[in-house]
Amino acid sequence: MPAMRSNVSAAEGWSSRRTLRRVVFCVASLLLLLVVVAAGARLWLQQAMRSSLPQTDGTLQLRGLGAPVTVERDAHGTPHIQSTDVDDLVFAQGFVTAGDRLWQMDMLRRHVTGRLAEVLGSNMIQHDRTQRYLQFRQAAARALPLMDATERHQLDRYADGVNAQIDLLRSAGHLPAEFRVLGYQPEHWSAMDSLLVEFAMTQDLSTVYPSKLDREAVESLLAGQTARGEDLLGDLYPVTTLRDHPPIADQPAATKKPTLDDLGEDDLVTQFAAPAHAADLAQAKAALAPFVGALQCEGCQAGSNNWAISGAHTQSGKPLVANDPHLALTVPGIWYTVELESGSFHASGASIPGLPFIVLGHNQHVAWGFTNSTADVQDLYVEQISGDQFRGADGAMHPLAHEHETINVKRGKSVSFDVSLTSHGGTPTPILSPLYPHETRNLALRWPVYDAGTASLPMYRVCSAEDGAALIEAFRNYGAPAQNLVWGDDHGHVGYHLVGRIPLRGAGGQSGLTPVPVNTGTYEWAGWIPYDALPQVTDPEGGVVATANARTTPTGYPYGTSLDWAAPYRNERIWKLLEGRNGLSAADMLAVQNDTFSALDKTYAEHIVYAVDHAKSPTRRDREAAEILRKWDGHITADSVAASLTSATRRALLPMVLQPKLGSNWDSYGPGNSSYVLERMIETRPSRWLPEQFADWNELLVAALDRGMKEGEAPADLRDWTWGSRHELDLEHPVFGAIPWLRALLGVAGTGPQPMPGSGLTVRASNGKHSASMRFIADLAAPADDSMSLPMGESGNPASPWFMDGWPTWYRGERESLPFGNTAGSGASHRIVLTP
Repeated sequence: MPAMRSNVSAAEGWSSRRTLRRVVFCVASLLLLLVVVAAGARLWLQQAMRSSLPQTDGTLQLRGLGAPVTVERDAHGTPHIQSTDVDDLVFAQGFVTAGDRLWQMDMLRRHVTGRLAEVLGSNMIQHDRTQRYLQFRQAAARALPLMDATERHQLDRYADGVNAQIDLLRSAGHLPAEFRVLGYQPEHWSAMDSLLVEFAMTQDLSTVYPSKLDREAVESLLAGQTARGEDLLGDLYPVTTLRDHPPIADQPAATKKPTLDDLGEDDLVTQFAAPAHAADLAQAKAALAPFVGALQCEGCQAGSNNWAISGAHTQSGKPLVANDPHLALTVPGIWYTVELESGSFHASGASIPGLPFIVLGHNQHVAWGFTNSTADVQDLYVEQISGDQFRGADGAMHPLAHEHETINVKRGKSVSFDVSLTSHGGTPTPILSPLYPHETRNLALRWPVYDAGTASLPMYRVCSAEDGAALIEAFRNYGAPAQNLVWGDDHGHVGYHLVGRIPLRGAGGQSGLTPVPVNTGTYEWAGWIPYDALPQVTDPEGGVVATANARTTPTGYPYGTSLDWAAPYRNERIWKLLEGRNGLSAADMLAVQNDTFSALDKTYAEHIVYAVDHAKSPTRRDREAAEILRKWDGHITADSVAASLTSATRRALLPMVLQPKLGSNWDSYGPGNSSYVLERMIETRPSRWLPEQFADWNELLVAALDRGMKEGEAPADLRDWTWGSRHELDLEHPVFGAIPWLRALLGVAGTGPQPMPGSGLTVRASNGKHSASMRFIADLAAPADDSMSLPMGESGNPASPWFMDGWPTWYRGERESLPFGNTAGSGASHRIVLTP
């Protein structure tokens, strides 16, 4: 028996070892197979990326050209396109841009028209549904036939160039890898697609209707307390600030504000305080947030800085112009740098993929830049609907219009619905209420985008301007988005002009602005603020013009443009850094763009220190924080601990102040200058806003400091709580960086987390992924020495050497040369001739 057991044991052992060997073999084979598959996939993707790179040398024959066009590229891939004819120039610009950014262009038009679910799947249904309700495709279709004939022709020629690139890539089987990974092919480009790209920028920069719904909720919650004589609304929504510095005057402007009587139906006001209503507002904003920068984070209001200095104050004796638009950073970037030349036409700067010519930059004579004006160009009307009719502003009943929409979903079931539209001033206005499931009213949106006659893309005339006066005239019929234009010319002039269509409300435009939805028949639009009456100044006495999204209207200005300016801190700081200085150079302009001083955070630091010093029983940690703040200079650098402390305190203080009066809906409050509101509170210390559990504002500030450190998970040693450790920027490709297995497979796609200096309140703005989308500096004495740095690069293809070669220069806050006639001949790294 023992022998038998031994034999059995031996047999079992042998069997077990054989089984183990089989398992090991199978696992090893599987791993080997996975390695082979991964290697094959990696090689396939790399080949797909490389094969879709554009040809940059030699010659290339293209149907649609009338004469040869030369495209030279510098070391960063910036194209210098030269032609003998503007038609061919625009064609070539479309062709070249699509070679570097085709997938981005396709995503832009799909985003605007609500067609992302077709290629990205069911996660995009809510986004697409929102976009379909906003009716961009229908608005573009109405506007296109009414566009200026020359502008429309240029859009057609640009589309011809894009389509030549699409056809070339498709015929060779070399479409960008994103199309192949996602399994679809691009449709041909059209003039309407370019108009839709313009609408995408307009949506990002002028969407204010969610804030009007939020304010409506806040007003309803405060209505009873306001009725008792407490001006709580005035506290929360100031129209002016003590830090304002408009480019035209330095005194507060009067702006008519509506009363609570301007709200919708009185018997419906109570719904605004309901939790379900608040949830609707939050969910609707979340659907818009990926493409509307102001909704992406606290303080992310789409903005920018720009300024111009007259030659009397510069080293060169000619004006200096600087601009850094603050937008949500993307991969690839928003801008595409290009130099365009045809005969006497010569311009260089930033274009938007999908649009012809230069959006901001310079030519031989003029340099210009923009900031967002924060103009209020959207109104929500509470409609009276009976059956399939609505009551118009004239009191008569009119039939509703309907648009049927179907969202096709990749690997999913299609979603169909109807959008109902009323009409205001003969313009279709979509009813957005279905986006808010608990909304019982019918809310219709009016917006200049829907007015067919406002569509204008005058950038050829802009780029051709020979002086500032011609530049201003080129924008006369421009529609949207409304922007603060700052400029300088080689004649020595500098100036500012608000451009874009801003509505007049009420008879004669005397109704001012409404920050909340209003009943049909009130605040009806009565045309536009006359172009020559828009805020403007040329050659101001001090030789400086500057804007940074804060208030721009002068004292006594008769028209309402905005009730919700951005916080005044960046604008105030720019003026302080520039006024009264002489001998300024481009290096000085760069220093201003890189400035990280925060007047607000410095103010908080001083008040926190005072509060801790006067606290009854501050903790050791409170005293440690106070000592750090006491020594701080107010600059938000990546290694600053003080900046982390003030930011965390501000973040904690807001709900502590608002919750006692607004309850769980406190986060419905969030105007552009809310940071200023809190600053005024800690300075003036009004008893009506002091929560009852605190004896005074010192006690409240110390409690906010403690809560901020706790919620921000401050380490035991506060010296390790640097701004850069909790304030990082990570830019990744939306496909190859967002899909984990692709990111691991390719080992490319973005910057990785990088500590960032600055905040949303400093001139060097940085707030999440909201930062300087480029930095432009022009000296009218030497256009060839101008600079423009972008956070990524010219190409959207990770296989290109120009995919993110701009990052190091941008991140370090340095200048990058903007080509202007200096790539010709030996200065060019690549040269291709496009022939008919």
